[in-house]
Amino acid sequence: MASFWEHDMVKTAANFSVAVLCLVIFLAVFELVTKYKNWEEIRKGNVAVAMATGGKIFGIANIFRYALERHESLLSMIGWGMYGFLLLLAAYFIYEFLTPKFNIDEEIANDNRAVGLISMIISIGLSFVIGEGIQ
Repeated sequence: MASFWEHDMVKTAANFSVAVLCLVIFLAVFELVTKYKNWEEIRKGNVAVAMATGGKIFGIANIFRYALERHESLLSMIGWGMYGFLLLLAAYFIYEFLTPKFNIDEEIANDNRAVGLISMIISIGLSFVIGEGIQ
């Protein structure tokens, strides 16, 4: 009989708990690098911020899905998840850099849904690319 810590339900709960904790931390980091307050704007009904934030949540969760699939230890999963998050964060800055005619943060803060949608799709799309690269 497997020990308590090796039981599938315990491992699933541990993976889930760590992934959610990392998600909260990574969203806090995104909150620091954007010029708007995500949850305040969402509370006010800003759909562009909701789409961009939803894309970030999906992207981070998707990266952790790949990390969980390919790594047994929690420490390894966290490391690859952090690496994936850093790549997603870099993509955010590259996206901002590649749009010199307007400021992404300002457009999203002003509820420009087209910019929010593209931001969401970039986060989701790149999370699959990042995730597939996780070894």
